[in-house]
Amino acid sequence: MTAPHVPRPSGIFQHLHTAATGVMQGFLTITRNSMAVLGLVLALGAGILLTQPHLRDSAEELAFGWLMDRQIAANGIGVDPSAIDRVTVADPSELPEHQALIADWLSRKYRVAKEPLSALVAEAYDVGGKIGVDPKLILAVMAMESRFNPFAASPVGAHGLMQVMTRVHTDKFEGFGGAMAAFDPVTNLRVGAMVLEEAIRRAGSVEGGLRLYVGAVTTDGREYIDRVLSEHERLQRVAQGQRVGFNAFQRRTPPATTAAPAPIPTAPGGVELEAEAKQDNLPAVAQAS
Repeated sequence: MTAPHVPRPSGIFQHLHTAATGVMQGFLTITRNSMAVLGLVLALGAGILLTQPHLRDSAEELAFGWLMDRQIAANGIGVDPSAIDRVTVADPSELPEHQALIADWLSRKYRVAKEPLSALVAEAYDVGGKIGVDPKLILAVMAMESRFNPFAASPVGAHGLMQVMTRVHTDKFEGFGGAMAAFDPVTNLRVGAMVLEEAIRRAGSVEGGLRLYVGAVTTDGREYIDRVLSEHERLQRVAQGQRVGFNAFQRRTPPATTAAPAPIPTAPGGVELEAEAKQDNLPAVAQAS
C-alpha cells in the first residue's frame, strides 16, 4: 500500500507566502481606491464651500463650536472667538495725525489704554462733524464727567462716559436697544453728544450749554464750565502739535461781583429735568479732573 503524499515544509511556507502576498496586494488596491475616493469627496466638498458662502459659514460655526467644546472640556472655561467684535478699539497708527496726538495725550493723562481712546477720539470727530459740535469739546466733557470710565455712575442716575441721565433721555436710547446701552461706550458718546448739542442750541452759547448739561440750578456752574473749557483749550493745542502739560492753562473764575448768568429757559422735560436731577452731583463732577 502506497503511503499518502505529505507536502514538504518548504511547500507549506510557499503557499503561505503566496496567500499573504495576495492579501497585501488586495489591501493596497483597496487603499488606493479609497484614498482616490476620499480625495474626490474632499475636492467636491471644497468646491461646494467655495461656491456656497452660507454653507461655508455653517461649517465654520460647527468647527468653532467643536473647538469651544474641546476647550471647555479641557479646562472648564468657555471661550468666545467673536468677543473681539465687541471690543471698542482702534489702531492709533490709522488715525489722522491730529487725532492720534489727542488720543496719545489723553491716554497718558487719564491712564487709559490708547486703543480704546483712539476709537473714542475717532467717534467724537465723526459725531461732532455731523451735529456741529467741536469734537474736542465732546472729549473735554467726557474727561470731566467720567475720566473715560465707560461704567461710571452717579448717585442721581447719570451713566457712562458722558454721564447721561438715562431716565431723562430714554427716547434717545430707544434706537440703540434701550437704556442699558448707556454702558456701551460708543452709544453713550453719541447720545451724550446729542444732549450736549441740544443744550448749546437752547442756551445760545457753549458756556450756557455746559451749564445746562451739568445741571447747574442752585449754582452758576462756573467751576465745571471752567474745567471743561480749560481741557478743551488744551486739546486744541495738542491737536496743533504743541507740547502741552496736563494742567497747563486754567481759565480764571470771574470775580464774585460779576453779574449773575441769564436765567435758564424753562420748558417741560428735556434738559431742564436733567438739570434738576443732576444739581446735587455738581461737586463730584467738578472734582473729576
